[in-house]
Amino acid sequence: QVQLVESGGGLVQAGGSLRLSCAASGRTFSNYAMGWFRQAPGKEREFVAAISRTGSRTLYTDSVKGRFTISRDNAKNTVYLQLNSLRAEDTAVYYCAAERSGVVYITAPQYDYWGQGTQVTVSS
Repeated sequence: QVQLVESGGGLVQAGGSLRLSCAASGRTFSNYAMGWFRQAPGKEREFVAAISRTGSRTLYTDSVKGRFTISRDNAKNTVYLQLNSLRAEDTAVYYCAAERSGVVYITAPQYDYWGQGTQVTVSS
């Protein structure tokens, strides 16, 4: 069982930056692949980024490539999402998720544990 708590969201102007954090409970954090998803009002939850157990592999959705960076610190049981060059269309609730088999997936149903989300609002 893993509990995930996101933080770092907020209101930022277009072009600005935020750093999201997701703190995980438990001693087996390094066994999990981790992902970030987001959900805007009236839209389905969508994949943003994912990272392998060791951080050696990362995946991004096309719309955030070159602007967002996912990373993890297994010693701190934390995964991060650095958001740069933010746009109004990045406005959403951002969720982190854990996948217990360690496989890096881009689809939400494959993830086993979810946080409550953190709101990111980008003003234009």
